[in-house]
Amino acid sequence: MPLFPVFLKLAGRPVVIVGGGPVATSKLGALLAADARVTVVAPEVTPQIAASDVQIRRRRFEVSDLDDAWLVVAAAPPAVNRAVAAAAEARQVFVNAVDDPPNASVYLGGVVRRGGVTVAISTDGQAPALAGLVRQALEALLPEEEVPRWMSVARDQRAEWIATGVPMDRRRPLLLRALAGLYEDC
Repeated sequence: MPLFPVFLKLAGRPVVIVGGGPVATSKLGALLAADARVTVVAPEVTPQIAASDVQIRRRRFEVSDLDDAWLVVAAAPPAVNRAVAAAAEARQVFVNAVDDPPNASVYLGGVVRRGGVTVAISTDGQAPALAGLVRQALEALLPEEEVPRWMSVARDQRAEWIATGVPMDRRRPLLLRALAGLYEDC
């Protein structure tokens, strides 16, 4: 099934994590970095979750836990993930069922972040370990010290193009020339 890649603005929006173990913990950091308003629902949680600044409901999942949620991460046993997926589908809320593709409507991929550039890698939920290997390869290829310079040039160029009305289809070659200009004296 073809997927539509997307980046979500979750700042201030409610996101629910169902599950409190190591897998749930591994998803928490990225959600907090996106400034999501996270609620964790689980009878037990890891010390990292307990120490975080999130709302914790120490109990089993209830359908009403998804009220007002924009996204849910199901990181629980398969039976619980199925219940979460059914409740999310009924509410038209996307669910990432960790390592459980049949119960997911969202797959989270490997992510590389460098100086304002974010690259996400997906294997359509079929081979997450491969996405991780591709992520590591991209991290090795993208020079950490150069990408912020590239981003700065691209931002400046975009502002100039918008101000001067440069059409979208002419911008990429102009950006390539501007970036090459960073290395003309090398």
